[in-house]
Amino acid sequence: MKPMTSKLATLAALLFLTPFAWAGEAPPGLDTGTTAWMLMASVLGLMMTAPGIAMFYGGMVRRKNMLSIAGQCFAICCLFSVIWMLVGYSLAFSGDHPLIGNFDLLLLTQLDFQALRGSNAFPESVYIVFQLGFGVVAGALITGAVADRMKFSAMLWFIGLWSLMVYAPVVHWIWGGGFLKDEGVLDYAGGTIVHINAGIAGLVACLIVGKRAGYGTENMAPHNPLFSVIGVSLLWIGWFGFSAGSSLAAGTNAAQAMLVTQLSAAAGALTWMFYEWAVLKKPSILGLVSGAVAGLVGITPAAGFVAPAGAIAIGIIAGFSCCWACAWLKYSLGYDDALDVFGIHGIGGLLGALLTGVFALEEIGNASGAVEGNLWQVWVQFEGVLAVAGWSALCTAIILYALKWFMNLRVSEEDEAEGLDYSQHGEAIGADG
Repeated sequence: MKPMTSKLATLAALLFLTPFAWAGEAPPGLDTGTTAWMLMASVLGLMMTAPGIAMFYGGMVRRKNMLSIAGQCFAICCLFSVIWMLVGYSLAFSGDHPLIGNFDLLLLTQLDFQALRGSNAFPESVYIVFQLGFGVVAGALITGAVADRMKFSAMLWFIGLWSLMVYAPVVHWIWGGGFLKDEGVLDYAGGTIVHINAGIAGLVACLIVGKRAGYGTENMAPHNPLFSVIGVSLLWIGWFGFSAGSSLAAGTNAAQAMLVTQLSAAAGALTWMFYEWAVLKKPSILGLVSGAVAGLVGITPAAGFVAPAGAIAIGIIAGFSCCWACAWLKYSLGYDDALDVFGIHGIGGLLGALLTGVFALEEIGNASGAVEGNLWQVWVQFEGVLAVAGWSALCTAIILYALKWFMNLRVSEEDEAEGLDYSQHGEAIGADG
Protein backbone atom coordinates (compact mmCIF):
# COMPACT_ATOMS: atom_id res chain seq x y z
CA MET A 1 0.00 0.00 0.00
CA LYS A 2 1.33 3.45 -0.87
CA PRO A 3 2.25 5.69 2.13
CA MET A 4 -0.40 8.31 1.29
CA THR A 5 -3.09 5.63 0.94
CA SER A 6 -2.06 4.11 4.28
CA LYS A 7 -2.26 7.49 6.01
CA LEU A 8 -5.71 8.16 4.58
CA ALA A 9 -6.92 4.74 5.74
CA THR A 10 -5.58 5.37 9.25
CA LEU A 11 -7.24 8.80 9.37
CA ALA A 12 -10.57 7.35 8.23
CA ALA A 13 -10.40 4.66 10.91
CA LEU A 14 -9.66 7.25 13.59
CA LEU A 15 -12.56 9.45 12.49
CA PHE A 16 -14.91 6.45 12.58
CA LEU A 17 -13.78 5.04 15.92
CA THR A 18 -13.25 8.26 17.89
CA PRO A 19 -16.95 8.85 18.74
CA PHE A 20 -17.13 5.36 20.21
CA ALA A 21 -13.98 5.94 22.25
CA TRP A 22 -15.49 9.16 23.65
CA ALA A 23 -18.78 7.46 24.49
CA GLY A 24 -17.51 6.35 27.90
CA GLU A 25 -17.65 3.02 29.63
CA ALA A 26 -20.94 1.34 30.49
CA PRO A 27 -22.02 1.50 34.16
CA PRO A 28 -20.99 -1.59 36.16
CA GLY A 29 -23.55 -4.37 35.81
CA LEU A 30 -25.22 -2.95 32.71
CA ASP A 31 -26.53 -5.63 30.35
CA THR A 32 -26.06 -4.05 26.94
CA GLY A 33 -28.07 -6.76 25.17
CA THR A 34 -31.11 -6.23 27.37
CA THR A 35 -30.68 -2.47 27.12
CA ALA A 36 -30.70 -2.67 23.33
CA TRP A 37 -33.84 -4.82 23.39
CA MET A 38 -35.65 -2.49 25.80
CA LEU A 39 -34.72 0.51 23.66
CA MET A 40 -36.25 -1.26 20.66
CA ALA A 41 -39.31 -2.36 22.63
CA SER A 42 -39.89 1.24 23.73
CA VAL A 43 -39.74 2.47 20.13
CA LEU A 44 -42.16 -0.24 18.99
CA GLY A 45 -44.56 0.69 21.80
CA LEU A 46 -44.55 4.37 20.87
CA MET A 47 -45.08 3.45 17.21
CA MET A 48 -48.43 1.93 18.17
CA THR A 49 -49.93 5.40 18.66
CA ALA A 50 -48.27 7.47 15.97
CA PRO A 51 -48.60 6.22 13.31
CA GLY A 52 -50.49 3.03 14.35
CA ILE A 53 -53.67 4.23 16.09
CA ALA A 54 -53.60 7.51 14.17
CA MET A 55 -53.91 5.67 10.84
CA PHE A 56 -56.27 2.99 12.18
CA TYR A 57 -58.68 5.60 13.50
CA GLY A 58 -58.03 8.01 10.63
CA GLY A 59 -59.24 5.49 8.10
CA MET A 60 -62.41 4.69 10.04
CA VAL A 61 -63.77 8.22 10.40
CA ARG A 62 -65.25 10.34 7.63
CA ARG A 63 -62.70 12.17 5.54
CA LYS A 64 -63.58 15.57 7.00
CA ASN A 65 -62.45 14.32 10.44
CA MET A 66 -59.39 12.27 9.55
CA LEU A 67 -56.80 14.95 10.24
CA SER A 68 -58.47 15.82 13.53
CA ILE A 69 -58.43 12.29 14.97
CA ALA A 70 -54.83 11.74 13.84
CA GLY A 71 -53.87 15.09 15.37
CA GLN A 72 -55.50 14.15 18.66
CA CYS A 73 -53.41 10.97 18.82
CA PHE A 74 -50.23 12.90 18.04
CA ALA A 75 -51.00 15.66 20.55
CA ILE A 76 -51.81 13.11 23.26
CA CYS A 77 -48.42 11.49 22.68
CA CYS A 78 -46.77 14.86 23.32
CA LEU A 79 -49.00 15.84 26.27
CA PHE A 80 -48.73 12.50 28.04
CA SER A 81 -44.95 12.50 27.64
CA VAL A 82 -44.57 15.79 29.49
CA ILE A 83 -47.09 14.89 32.22
CA TRP A 84 -45.40 11.52 32.72
CA MET A 85 -42.08 13.25 33.28
CA LEU A 86 -43.52 15.95 35.56
CA VAL A 87 -45.50 13.74 37.93
CA GLY A 88 -47.08 10.67 36.30
CA TYR A 89 -44.12 8.30 36.62
CA SER A 90 -43.63 9.30 40.26
CA LEU A 91 -47.29 8.63 41.11
CA ALA A 92 -47.13 5.26 39.38
CA PHE A 93 -43.76 3.87 40.46
CA SER A 94 -42.55 5.50 43.67
CA GLY A 95 -43.49 4.57 47.23
CA ASP A 96 -45.29 1.52 48.58
CA HIS A 97 -48.71 2.96 49.45
CA PRO A 98 -51.45 0.54 48.33
CA LEU A 99 -53.40 3.22 46.39
CA ILE A 100 -50.99 5.78 44.93
CA GLY A 101 -47.31 6.58 44.67
CA ASN A 102 -45.61 9.65 46.10
CA PHE A 103 -43.69 12.64 44.75
CA ASP A 104 -40.16 11.29 45.29
CA LEU A 105 -39.51 11.35 41.52
CA LEU A 106 -41.35 14.61 40.79
CA LEU A 107 -39.89 16.18 37.62
CA LEU A 108 -37.47 13.22 37.68
CA THR A 109 -35.07 15.50 39.56
CA GLN A 110 -34.11 12.73 42.00
CA LEU A 111 -33.68 10.12 39.29
CA ASP A 112 -30.22 8.56 39.18
CA PHE A 113 -29.53 8.24 35.48
CA GLN A 114 -26.86 5.67 36.23
CA ALA A 115 -29.42 3.54 38.09
CA LEU A 116 -30.21 0.13 36.63
CA ARG A 117 -33.52 -1.70 36.68
CA GLY A 118 -34.51 -5.31 36.25
CA SER A 119 -32.72 -8.59 36.88
CA ASN A 120 -30.91 -8.14 33.56
CA ALA A 121 -29.93 -4.59 34.35
CA PHE A 122 -30.81 -1.74 31.98
CA PRO A 123 -31.09 2.02 32.64
CA GLU A 124 -34.19 3.24 34.46
CA SER A 125 -34.45 6.06 31.93
CA VAL A 126 -35.27 3.41 29.31
CA TYR A 127 -37.93 1.96 31.62
CA ILE A 128 -39.52 5.41 31.95
CA VAL A 129 -39.90 5.68 28.17
CA PHE A 130 -41.08 2.07 27.90
CA GLN A 131 -43.82 2.66 30.46
CA LEU A 132 -44.70 6.00 28.88
CA GLY A 133 -45.75 4.18 25.72
CA PHE A 134 -48.51 2.29 27.54
CA GLY A 135 -50.05 5.52 28.79
CA VAL A 136 -49.88 7.16 25.38
CA VAL A 137 -51.75 4.21 23.85
CA ALA A 138 -54.41 4.29 26.58
CA GLY A 139 -55.08 7.99 26.09
CA ALA A 140 -55.14 7.74 22.29
CA LEU A 141 -57.57 4.81 22.34
CA ILE A 142 -60.21 6.87 24.17
CA THR A 143 -60.40 9.37 21.32
CA GLY A 144 -62.09 6.77 19.11
CA ALA A 145 -65.17 6.61 21.32
CA VAL A 146 -65.92 10.33 20.92
CA ALA A 147 -64.58 10.77 17.39
CA ASP A 148 -66.20 13.32 15.08
CA ARG A 149 -67.63 15.58 17.79
CA MET A 150 -65.36 16.32 20.78
CA LYS A 151 -63.47 19.62 20.85
CA PHE A 152 -59.71 19.44 20.56
CA SER A 153 -59.20 21.62 23.65
CA ALA A 154 -61.65 19.58 25.73
CA MET A 155 -59.94 16.36 24.67
CA LEU A 156 -56.54 17.62 25.80
CA TRP A 157 -57.87 18.81 29.17
CA PHE A 158 -59.65 15.50 29.67
CA ILE A 159 -56.69 13.29 28.80
CA GLY A 160 -54.34 15.39 30.91
CA LEU A 161 -56.54 15.03 34.00
CA TRP A 162 -57.36 11.39 33.24
CA SER A 163 -53.67 10.50 33.06
CA LEU A 164 -53.18 11.70 36.64
CA MET A 165 -56.48 10.70 38.27
CA VAL A 166 -57.03 7.36 36.56
CA TYR A 167 -54.07 6.01 34.65
CA ALA A 168 -51.22 6.64 37.10
CA PRO A 169 -53.08 5.19 40.13
CA VAL A 170 -54.13 2.07 38.20
CA VAL A 171 -50.53 1.48 37.08
CA HIS A 172 -49.45 1.76 40.71
CA TRP A 173 -52.12 -0.70 41.84
CA ILE A 174 -50.91 -3.47 39.52
CA TRP A 175 -47.31 -2.76 38.47
CA GLY A 176 -46.08 -0.29 41.07
CA GLY A 177 -46.61 -2.15 44.31
CA GLY A 178 -50.27 -1.33 45.02
CA PHE A 179 -53.07 -3.42 46.45
CA LEU A 180 -53.96 -5.35 43.27
CA LYS A 181 -50.38 -6.52 42.93
CA ASP A 182 -50.53 -7.73 46.53
CA GLU A 183 -53.79 -9.52 45.70
CA GLY A 184 -52.02 -11.39 42.90
CA VAL A 185 -53.78 -9.86 39.88
CA LEU A 186 -52.00 -10.93 36.69
CA ASP A 187 -51.53 -8.35 33.94
CA TYR A 188 -48.44 -9.05 31.92
CA ALA A 189 -48.56 -6.28 29.32
CA GLY A 190 -51.43 -3.94 30.18
CA GLY A 191 -54.71 -5.68 29.38
CA THR A 192 -56.34 -4.28 32.52
CA ILE A 193 -54.19 -1.16 32.87
CA VAL A 194 -54.56 -0.02 29.26
CA HIS A 195 -57.49 -1.72 27.56
CA ILE A 196 -60.12 -2.13 30.26
CA ASN A 197 -59.16 1.28 31.59
CA ALA A 198 -59.46 3.01 28.20
CA GLY A 199 -62.46 0.95 27.09
CA ILE A 200 -64.52 1.91 30.13
CA ALA A 201 -63.40 5.54 29.90
CA GLY A 202 -64.41 5.59 26.24
CA LEU A 203 -67.85 4.20 27.01
CA VAL A 204 -68.50 6.76 29.74
CA ALA A 205 -67.15 9.56 27.56
CA CYS A 206 -69.36 8.75 24.58
CA LEU A 207 -72.43 8.63 26.86
CA ILE A 208 -71.65 12.02 28.44
CA VAL A 209 -70.55 13.80 25.25
CA GLY A 210 -73.54 12.42 23.35
CA LYS A 211 -74.15 10.93 19.94
CA ARG A 212 -72.86 12.31 16.70
CA ALA A 213 -75.26 14.51 14.76
CA GLY A 214 -77.06 12.29 12.28
CA TYR A 215 -76.14 9.08 14.06
CA GLY A 216 -78.45 6.35 12.82
CA THR A 217 -79.66 8.35 9.79
CA GLU A 218 -76.52 9.49 7.96
CA ASN A 219 -73.87 7.38 6.27
CA MET A 220 -70.90 7.31 8.65
CA ALA A 221 -68.98 4.51 6.97
CA PRO A 222 -65.17 4.58 7.12
CA HIS A 223 -63.78 6.75 4.35
CA ASN A 224 -60.59 4.76 3.74
CA PRO A 225 -60.35 1.23 5.16
CA LEU A 226 -56.92 0.84 3.55
CA PHE A 227 -55.51 3.35 6.04
CA SER A 228 -57.02 1.23 8.80
CA VAL A 229 -55.34 -1.90 7.45
CA ILE A 230 -51.99 -0.11 7.46
CA GLY A 231 -52.64 1.27 10.94
CA VAL A 232 -53.51 -2.13 12.38
CA SER A 233 -50.47 -3.66 10.70
CA LEU A 234 -48.30 -1.11 12.51
CA LEU A 235 -50.19 -1.79 15.72
CA TRP A 236 -49.59 -5.51 15.38
CA ILE A 237 -45.85 -5.04 14.91
CA GLY A 238 -45.67 -2.50 17.72
CA TRP A 239 -47.57 -4.81 20.04
CA PHE A 240 -44.55 -7.09 20.21
CA GLY A 241 -42.73 -4.24 21.93
CA PHE A 242 -45.24 -4.28 24.76
CA SER A 243 -45.86 -8.02 25.02
CA ALA A 244 -42.31 -9.29 24.55
CA GLY A 245 -40.81 -6.16 26.10
CA SER A 246 -42.74 -6.69 29.32
CA SER A 247 -40.37 -9.54 30.15
CA LEU A 248 -37.79 -6.77 30.79
CA ALA A 249 -35.15 -9.08 29.34
CA ALA A 250 -34.14 -10.51 25.99
CA GLY A 251 -34.77 -14.12 26.96
CA THR A 252 -37.05 -17.11 26.72
CA ASN A 253 -40.01 -15.38 28.36
CA ALA A 254 -39.88 -12.60 25.77
CA ALA A 255 -39.82 -15.19 22.99
CA GLN A 256 -42.79 -17.03 24.51
CA ALA A 257 -44.75 -13.78 24.83
CA MET A 258 -44.04 -12.90 21.21
CA LEU A 259 -45.20 -16.31 20.00
CA VAL A 260 -48.52 -16.29 21.86
CA THR A 261 -49.17 -12.68 20.82
CA GLN A 262 -48.85 -13.62 17.17
CA LEU A 263 -51.10 -16.68 17.55
CA SER A 264 -53.87 -14.87 19.42
CA ALA A 265 -53.95 -12.00 16.93
CA ALA A 266 -54.17 -14.43 14.01
CA ALA A 267 -56.90 -16.49 15.70
CA GLY A 268 -58.93 -13.37 16.49
CA ALA A 269 -58.68 -12.12 12.91
CA LEU A 270 -59.76 -15.44 11.43
CA THR A 271 -62.63 -15.83 13.89
CA TRP A 272 -64.10 -12.39 13.10
CA MET A 273 -63.61 -12.98 9.37
CA PHE A 274 -65.31 -16.40 9.32
CA TYR A 275 -68.15 -15.16 11.51
CA GLU A 276 -68.91 -12.30 9.10
CA TRP A 277 -68.50 -14.63 6.17
CA ALA A 278 -71.09 -17.00 7.58
CA VAL A 279 -73.60 -14.32 8.61
CA LEU A 280 -73.14 -11.59 5.98
CA LYS A 281 -71.85 -13.84 3.17
CA LYS A 282 -68.88 -11.51 2.67
CA PRO A 283 -65.82 -11.13 4.89
CA SER A 284 -65.06 -7.44 5.36
CA ILE A 285 -61.44 -6.35 5.48
CA LEU A 286 -62.21 -3.94 8.33
CA GLY A 287 -63.69 -6.87 10.26
CA LEU A 288 -60.57 -8.92 9.56
CA VAL A 289 -58.22 -6.30 11.01
CA SER A 290 -60.59 -5.54 13.89
CA GLY A 291 -60.47 -9.22 14.79
CA ALA A 292 -56.68 -9.05 14.90
CA VAL A 293 -56.90 -6.13 17.34
CA ALA A 294 -59.39 -8.09 19.45
CA GLY A 295 -56.98 -11.01 19.61
CA LEU A 296 -54.12 -8.70 20.54
CA VAL A 297 -56.17 -7.08 23.30
CA GLY A 298 -57.24 -10.47 24.65
CA ILE A 299 -53.70 -11.86 24.88
CA THR A 300 -52.16 -8.73 26.39
CA PRO A 301 -52.66 -9.59 30.09
CA ALA A 302 -51.87 -13.25 29.44
CA ALA A 303 -48.84 -13.02 27.16
CA GLY A 304 -46.28 -14.09 29.76
CA PHE A 305 -48.44 -16.74 31.40
CA VAL A 306 -50.08 -18.95 28.75
CA ALA A 307 -49.10 -21.62 26.25
CA PRO A 308 -49.77 -21.44 22.49
CA ALA A 309 -52.98 -23.47 22.79
CA GLY A 310 -54.30 -21.09 25.43
CA ALA A 311 -53.38 -18.14 23.22
CA ILE A 312 -55.38 -19.50 20.29
CA ALA A 313 -58.36 -20.11 22.57
CA ILE A 314 -58.14 -16.54 23.88
CA GLY A 315 -57.94 -15.19 20.32
CA ILE A 316 -61.00 -17.14 19.21
CA ILE A 317 -63.08 -16.09 22.22
CA ALA A 318 -61.99 -12.45 21.94
CA GLY A 319 -62.58 -12.33 18.18
CA PHE A 320 -66.12 -13.68 18.45
CA SER A 321 -67.09 -11.70 21.55
CA CYS A 322 -65.77 -8.37 20.31
CA CYS A 323 -67.48 -8.87 16.97
CA TRP A 324 -70.74 -9.51 18.83
CA ALA A 325 -70.24 -6.41 20.98
CA CYS A 326 -69.60 -4.19 17.95
CA ALA A 327 -72.28 -5.65 15.70
CA TRP A 328 -75.10 -6.24 18.21
CA LEU A 329 -74.51 -4.95 21.73
CA LYS A 330 -73.74 -1.35 20.73
CA TYR A 331 -76.87 -1.01 18.62
CA SER A 332 -79.07 -2.82 21.11
CA LEU A 333 -78.06 -0.45 23.92
CA GLY A 334 -77.97 2.60 21.65
CA TYR A 335 -74.66 4.21 22.62
CA ASP A 336 -72.51 5.91 19.98
CA ASP A 337 -69.03 4.49 20.49
CA ALA A 338 -67.83 5.76 17.12
CA LEU A 339 -64.81 3.49 16.63
CA ASP A 340 -65.78 0.63 18.97
CA VAL A 341 -63.35 1.39 21.77
CA PHE A 342 -65.51 -0.34 24.37
CA GLY A 343 -66.55 -3.15 22.03
CA ILE A 344 -62.97 -4.15 21.26
CA HIS A 345 -60.81 -2.84 24.09
CA GLY A 346 -63.32 -2.93 26.93
CA ILE A 347 -64.83 -6.31 26.12
CA GLY A 348 -61.57 -7.78 24.83
CA GLY A 349 -59.65 -6.54 27.85
CA LEU A 350 -62.24 -7.91 30.27
CA LEU A 351 -62.22 -11.34 28.64
CA GLY A 352 -58.44 -11.36 28.39
CA ALA A 353 -58.08 -10.59 32.09
CA LEU A 354 -60.48 -13.36 33.11
CA LEU A 355 -59.05 -15.89 30.64
CA THR A 356 -55.58 -15.21 32.01
CA GLY A 357 -56.91 -16.67 35.23
CA VAL A 358 -58.10 -19.70 33.29
CA PHE A 359 -55.11 -20.53 31.05
CA ALA A 360 -52.10 -19.38 33.13
CA LEU A 361 -49.50 -22.12 33.55
CA GLU A 362 -47.01 -22.38 36.40
CA GLU A 363 -44.16 -23.59 34.18
CA ILE A 364 -44.45 -20.52 31.91
CA GLY A 365 -45.14 -17.55 34.16
CA ASN A 366 -44.91 -18.89 37.72
CA ALA A 367 -48.67 -18.52 38.11
CA SER A 368 -51.31 -21.21 37.73
CA GLY A 369 -54.86 -20.78 36.51
CA ALA A 370 -58.07 -22.76 36.45
CA VAL A 371 -56.71 -25.31 33.95
CA GLU A 372 -54.24 -26.38 36.64
CA GLY A 373 -56.89 -26.41 39.35
CA ASN A 374 -56.44 -22.87 40.69
CA LEU A 375 -59.98 -21.54 40.28
CA TRP A 376 -59.22 -18.80 42.80
CA GLN A 377 -57.10 -16.99 40.20
CA VAL A 378 -60.21 -16.33 38.09
CA TRP A 379 -61.82 -14.60 41.07
CA VAL A 380 -58.67 -12.57 41.70
CA GLN A 381 -58.70 -11.46 38.07
CA PHE A 382 -62.37 -10.52 38.41
CA GLU A 383 -61.54 -8.37 41.44
CA GLY A 384 -58.95 -6.54 39.36
CA VAL A 385 -61.43 -5.97 36.54
CA LEU A 386 -64.05 -4.57 38.93
CA ALA A 387 -61.59 -2.26 40.68
CA VAL A 388 -60.15 -0.80 37.49
CA ALA A 389 -63.46 -0.55 35.62
CA GLY A 390 -65.20 1.07 38.59
CA TRP A 391 -62.42 3.60 39.19
CA SER A 392 -62.13 4.46 35.50
CA ALA A 393 -65.89 4.95 35.12
CA LEU A 394 -66.22 7.07 38.26
CA CYS A 395 -63.24 9.35 37.62
CA THR A 396 -63.99 9.72 33.91
CA ALA A 397 -67.50 10.91 34.74
CA ILE A 398 -66.20 13.31 37.41
CA ILE A 399 -63.61 14.80 35.06
CA LEU A 400 -66.01 15.29 32.16
CA TYR A 401 -68.82 16.76 34.24
CA ALA A 402 -66.33 19.11 35.91
CA LEU A 403 -65.02 20.24 32.53
CA LYS A 404 -68.59 20.95 31.37
CA TRP A 405 -68.70 23.75 33.94
CA PHE A 406 -65.85 25.53 32.18
CA MET A 407 -66.15 24.65 28.50
CA ASN A 408 -68.20 22.90 25.86
CA LEU A 409 -67.12 19.32 25.46
CA ARG A 410 -68.26 19.08 21.87
CA VAL A 411 -68.19 21.31 18.83
CA SER A 412 -71.26 23.17 17.58
CA GLU A 413 -73.63 21.52 15.13
CA GLU A 414 -72.31 23.78 12.35
CA ASP A 415 -68.71 22.84 13.10
CA GLU A 416 -69.58 19.17 13.30
CA ALA A 417 -71.30 19.33 9.91
CA GLU A 418 -68.31 21.14 8.43
CA GLY A 419 -65.91 18.63 9.88
CA LEU A 420 -63.40 18.91 12.69
CA ASP A 421 -60.43 19.13 10.35
CA TYR A 422 -61.39 22.59 9.19
CA SER A 423 -63.51 23.86 12.09
CA GLN A 424 -60.95 22.91 14.76
CA HIS A 425 -57.68 23.23 12.89
CA GLY A 426 -58.32 25.29 9.75
CA GLU A 427 -56.97 22.50 7.59
CA ALA A 428 -58.47 19.84 5.36
CA ILE A 429 -57.34 16.94 3.21
CA GLY A 430 -60.30 17.01 0.80
CA ALA A 431 -64.07 16.67 0.67
CA ASP A 432 -66.04 13.49 1.31
CA GLY A 433 -66.53 11.48 -1.79
